[in-house]
Amino acid sequence: MKDGFERKTEYLRISLTDRCNLRCQYCMPSQGVTFRRHEDMMKYEEMLRLVEILAGAGVKKVRLTGGEPTVRRDLTWFVKELSGIRGIEQIGLTTNGLKFAEMADELYDAGLRLVNISLDTLNEEVYKYITGQYGAKKVMDAVNIALMTGYKVKVNCVPLKEINERYLPEVAYIARDRAVDVRFIELMPIGCGKAFEGVPTEDVKTILKNTLGIYREETEFLQEIGEEPEFAGPAKYVRFKDFEGRCGFISPMSDCFCDRCNRLRLTADGCIKPCLYSDEKINICSMMRAGASDKDILAAIHEVLSHKNQRHSFGRDILGQEHRRMNEIGG
Repeated sequence: MKDGFERKTEYLRISLTDRCNLRCQYCMPSQGVTFRRHEDMMKYEEMLRLVEILAGAGVKKVRLTGGEPTVRRDLTWFVKELSGIRGIEQIGLTTNGLKFAEMADELYDAGLRLVNISLDTLNEEVYKYITGQYGAKKVMDAVNIALMTGYKVKVNCVPLKEINERYLPEVAYIARDRAVDVRFIELMPIGCGKAFEGVPTEDVKTILKNTLGIYREETEFLQEIGEEPEFAGPAKYVRFKDFEGRCGFISPMSDCFCDRCNRLRLTADGCIKPCLYSDEKINICSMMRAGASDKDILAAIHEVLSHKNQRHSFGRDILGQEHRRMNEIGG
C-alpha cells in the first residue's frame, strides 16, 4: 500500500486500550478521565481480521500500544493469534513495564520478540512526580528480565525541561552494560503534552556529552552509526565508547521524518488513522459490525491513506489536527 506521496505502508500500530495503570502528566490527567465503554472497544477478533486484511496488502510489522497494553485481558492469546497470521514478520509491544516482568515468558512463547519499555528517569521521586506512583526500580527489573528472556529491548525516555532533564545521563547509562537501545524522544504537543516543555535533541546530546564525554576524547565522543532500517523506525543512533548498547534520538519536532513514514494507527475504538496529529480517520470497527466485506474495508483504508498529510502540523494551530490525548489515540 502507498499513500498519496508514494510512501509505502508496512507497519501497523494497534492501541489495545485507552486505559493505563499510570498517570504520566504529559499523557493523561490524574482525575476526570472518561474511558470508552467495553462495548465500544474493538474486539480482538475484529483486530485480527483487520491485520489479516492489511497483511495481504503489504503490512509486515505490528506494534501493540495503549494506553497500557498489558492491562487488557488475554493479551498473550492475542499475540499468539497475531504471530500465526501469514505475512506478519515482527510483533512488538510498547509498555510502561510495570506488569511486563510477570508476563515476559508467556508473551515470548506466544511470539512476541520486540519490547519498548518507557522509563523517563531512574530517580524514584521524579518518577513518581511524572507518573503518579513509585515504580522506576520495577521498570528497570522488567528491562533486565526482558533481556534475559531473549527480547530485543528498547528503552524510551521523554526528556522534560526542568523535570527529568538532569537525570538523562543515568538513563543513558542503562546501555553501558546492556545490549539495549536507549532512545530519547522529543515531547510532542499532543493533549496534556501541550502543557510541558520538552528538551530538543541537540540539547539532550549536549547534556549527555558533558557527562559521558569523560570516557573518550571529545572528537571521538559520538560514533554515528546511522538510522535503523526504514522498516524499524525513525531513530538516529550514536554509540558511546565502551557501551554495549546504543543511544538513539527520535526528533519529530526538530528533525521531521514524515518523508519516511511507513505506518498506520488503529485506535482502541477501531479507527484507522494515517497520521498521529491529524483527525483524518475511518471507523473500521463500525464498518465490520455493519457487515462490510474485506474488499470494502481495504478500499476504505486506501481512501483514507490517500488523504495522509505530507508532514505533521506540530506547533501549528490549524484545522484538522488531533485534539485528543495520547492515551485516546495510541502512541
